[in-house]
Amino acid sequence: MRLLKVLAALLLLAAVAAGACYYFLTQPFSGSKEEIFVEIPKGSSTRTIADVLASAGAIEHPWEFLLARALRPSAKLLAGEYRFAGPVSALTVYERIARGDVYYRELAIPEGLNMFDVAASVESMGLMSAGTFLAAVRDPSMIHDLDPQAPTLEGYLFPDTYRVTRHTTAAELCQILTHRFRKEWKSLHSTADVHETVTMASLIEKEAAVASDRPIISSVFRNRLKLGMKLDCDPTTVYAALLDGRYHGVIHQSDLASGNRYNTYQHAGLPPGPIANPGMASLRAALQPGDTDFLYFVARPDGSGRHQFSKDIASHRVAADRYRRGAR
Repeated sequence: MRLLKVLAALLLLAAVAAGACYYFLTQPFSGSKEEIFVEIPKGSSTRTIADVLASAGAIEHPWEFLLARALRPSAKLLAGEYRFAGPVSALTVYERIARGDVYYRELAIPEGLNMFDVAASVESMGLMSAGTFLAAVRDPSMIHDLDPQAPTLEGYLFPDTYRVTRHTTAAELCQILTHRFRKEWKSLHSTADVHETVTMASLIEKEAAVASDRPIISSVFRNRLKLGMKLDCDPTTVYAALLDGRYHGVIHQSDLASGNRYNTYQHAGLPPGPIANPGMASLRAALQPGDTDFLYFVARPDGSGRHQFSKDIASHRVAADRYRRGAR
């Protein structure tokens, strides 16, 4: 009987100790009042992780993390960068690392952004400077197996929302974006020339505000190319001015007269490369243009984003005049 009482007392004591430990581990560490970033290297031992966390101020003592590990020994601790905002408990820290709650930032690249727009986005997020990103984009070597003519990676920074870390480099980011392009291009099962298709798709992307207009705009450009007509595409003029460092939000007569090879008001045929990064709908429209004999288009004055398409210059001038009067 006495032995049973001793065992019961020991069990009670163990239960109290375990409860006290659990309670202690669930109390937020008051020393971690500010935002803390902690990098857990791959292959780190539990002891190393505990020391890193304590050094960064995420927990007060390394043994707290080791105790949490003893209570939940089966969890796999995952490497990566972790963000802790404000006081958190040692057990919370442990659980977040066990489930791989790595800190990412979301980089959104909508259809139609060009490399200058993407550069501005990554800079505003604090990932890297715009200049650093543009330097990487201006090296097209990672896409040359698909498009040997590509002057830059413009057109191949596929639009989507990406998860990146604070340590993602410009080269790594370009690799992520172009890899996504490869995947999407492969899904099209096309044998068409990649350079021509993506360049055409970029023009369609910049001109089309409504999905149903895309194949029709594609047909207009194809029809003009067949006849040897200049494309007279305003977004190419804007892009030429951007490349020359002189675009300030408005197209001037001097821009239309620019000799830059991207200016399709002065040069027949497609520009030397894409002027933006098209999405799948524009890539499909470039591959499958509508069956029309339209040669011109201008925005409708009703604010719908749709275009008025014309077969001849006389009809186009009427539509253009209607747009100007509506715009006023």
